[in-house]
Formats: sequence, structure tokens, C-alpha cells
Amino acid sequence: MPTVTYTAPDGTATTASGEAGDSVMETAVRNGVPGIVGECGGSLSCATCHVFVCPESAAFFGEREDLEDDMLDGTAVDRQENSRLSCQLKLSAGHDVFVRTPESQV
Repeated sequence: MPTVTYTAPDGTATTASGEAGDSVMETAVRNGVPGIVGECGGSLSCATCHVFVCPESAAFFGEREDLEDDMLDGTAVDRQENSRLSCQLKLSAGHDVFVRTPESQV
């Protein structure tokens, strides 16, 4: 079962278990993880599930598609090289994923 560890800006870490095929955003919302809003429910239309993917987890995910890249220009906190929308990050069996959440989503 994959896990996701979400680290808040104050250093607080929350680890949640997900299912293969679920997104990092779905796993956060289902487990009440603070710092992930997911206002649009994962339809790639709000950018309120912005995360910074930690280097050890970057290889688990493919490249950003153009629409995700465009949406990252509208996040509440400036994007960084490792910025992703967590609704686009699908979990795979056996992967332990680490992300940081931004100070604000809206």
C-alpha cells in the first residue's frame, strides 16, 4: 500500500496510506491532511492542491502536461521547479511519496 508524507511549512509531517491509482490529492482529502484543499475535486481546474515534490519522490511521477504547467502559474504561492498539482500525481503500489505543502492554497 503506498503512503504519502505531507510536510507542512512549520515542519509538521502527516503520513497517510493510499491506494494504487489514487492521487496524492485524493489521499490527502480522504485523510483530512491540512494544507491540501482540492476545491475542484481533481478536475485540474483550481490549483488548490499545489505541492512541492521532494527529490526522492520525483522519479515516481511523469512529466507535467501542458495544462498542469499552465495551472501552476495561478497558485497562491509562487511555483518552484518541483511544483506539481497533487491531483495529477497518481500513487503506485509500494511507493512511499514525500511532498511539502505550501503556506497557502487560496
